[in-house]
Order: sequence, then structure tokens, then C-alpha cells
Amino acid sequence: MAKKADLLERAKELGLKVTANNTIAEIEAAINTAGAVNVEAEIVKEEKAEVTVAKAGKRSAKSLREAEEEVEKEARKAVGDTAPQSEDAEQTTVTKGPRPVTRPLVERRGKGYREAAAKVDATKHYTLTEAAALAAETSPSKFDASVEVHVRLGVDPRQADQNVRATVSLPHGTGKTIRVAVFAPEADHAAATSAGADIVGDEELLKQLDKEDLNFDILVATPQYMPRLGKYARLLGPRGLMPNPKSGSVATDVAKAVKDAKAGRVEYRVDKQAIVHLAIGKVSFGAKKIEENARVFFDSLIAQKPASVKSVYIKSISISTTQGPGIKLENNIG
Repeated sequence: MAKKADLLERAKELGLKVTANNTIAEIEAAINTAGAVNVEAEIVKEEKAEVTVAKAGKRSAKSLREAEEEVEKEARKAVGDTAPQSEDAEQTTVTKGPRPVTRPLVERRGKGYREAAAKVDATKHYTLTEAAALAAETSPSKFDASVEVHVRLGVDPRQADQNVRATVSLPHGTGKTIRVAVFAPEADHAAATSAGADIVGDEELLKQLDKEDLNFDILVATPQYMPRLGKYARLLGPRGLMPNPKSGSVATDVAKAVKDAKAGRVEYRVDKQAIVHLAIGKVSFGAKKIEENARVFFDSLIAQKPASVKSVYIKSISISTTQGPGIKLENNIG
């Protein structure tokens, strides 16, 4: 009877309509049938839930279970990491030492540069005569390096009237072979060739520009031919090859312009940082020729001082070879 009472209690929980009049076998059969139906309903419910999750654009039930398993795994790993170590476990402490000291730039240069830099006192300002002699001695290059002058000006290059730009004819040239092209009428071809021009032409030169064949260093043109070069401004301008009246490359007397270019006339201009850079010769010139070229350049640079500059015009000067150390000059030339 106790068993029948328990079965009746279970049937009541399942909501079955059985009474004490039913036999024990009948009650058990009803309970078993109800249990199978409930299990099947749960399965169908889970399948519908999985389909609903997937259709809703969210993560599927399978991916959700995998995510839960991953979270549990990370939790177990965290617990393992924070578990107390045994007394016998070896304790290791990582200590950071001092950061390595960066070596000065001169010590990271090549042996030849370091030997040349040792001859220059970085705290001293040399006279032009001393600097010219020192520049000829401090070239670490195996080739005939150029000697360059770098002048920092007290101008604002963004102002049109302070954009320093000019040409100068160095008495000893620059030591470079200058290739000169002339774009002029046929009547001027013979005079340009006699003056030493490397390329002379009109239509032939335009065909060469169409092919972007720029095998020249200076382009000289007559004023009447300048409009025909307008279409090549983007080709010639960025390379500094566009003829300009200020640089003397636009001239009616093409023979004189060619001779000036071949004799060592160079153009200089201030850059965005208000610095003028110019090569004034080669190491093989010797100290005297380097000094004479430098003095002619400085005279020209002083003559270009804008009227609107009321403060210091020349702030600092240095001379160096192509790969050599910088040599500071006394700022007493302007």
C-alpha cells in the first residue's frame, strides 16, 4: 500500500487523472508514458530554441555552449595560476637592469669619419681661412668629395619678399661638368654650339622632353620660346631645370648664357627651413680656391638681404665635405 501511495503522489505531481481504484500496474504505465512525453517535449523545445537563436541573427546554441565551455576553461586556468605554491617551489624574481646608454652619434660612425671628426673642435668657430683648410683635410671619402656651405638665415621663406634666390659665378667653378641645353630658334644654334652647348635644338628638343629624356643640367631658352615650355613645367620645375630670368637661363644672348653656365654660374635659394645650401668646389681644389669661391658666394648672399629683414640676417654658417664633419664658421660676414 505504501508503494501505491507513492505512485499516486508521483502521478499527482505529473497532473495525471488516476485514483486509488486503479491498479499499481496502471498507475506505473501512466507515469512512464507521461515521462516519455515530457522528455520529447524538452528536446523539441531545445531544437526550436536553437533555430530561433540562429534565425534571430544571434549566436547559435552550439556556439553559446562552446563559449560557456571556454569561459569555464579560462576560469580554471585563472584558479590554477593563483593557486598557492608549495614551500619547496623555487621562487624566481625578474629584475630589470638599467637601460643601455645610447652612444653618441659620432661614435656610431665609421672609422674614417671618427678620425676626421677628431680634427675638428665642435665648440670652436673657425675663420673662413681656417675652415677652408680644415675642410680639405677632413674628407673621409675615397672620391673627390664636394665642399658644401650651409647658411641659416633670419628670414621667413613664406614671405615673398624674403624668399632669397639668386645666381653667382664662382671664380673656380664647382668642379662638376655642366651639361647645357639650348632651346632657341635655328638662327641662334650656331652661336650656342660655338659657346659650348651640349644640346641645341627647337623641335628636336621638344621631342626629347616628350620622352622625359633630361640628359642636361641647365636649360637655356630665349624669351620668345618660353611659352612653348609651359606644358613641361611639371617635368622641369621640380628638377630645377625650368629656365628662369633670375638664374640667367632666359636670355636673348644664348652664347653668353652658355658661357656663364659653363664657367661656374650656380643658382642658390633658401629652403623651407630658411637655410641655403651650396656646393662651392671640390676637395681637390685646395684651401685657397675653396676660400675664394666661398668669399664670392658670401658677397652675393649679403647683397640679396631683403629690405624687410631688420634683425640678424645670417645666423650661422658651417662648411663640410660630402661625407665629412661640419665645421662652424665665425658669423662676421654680414
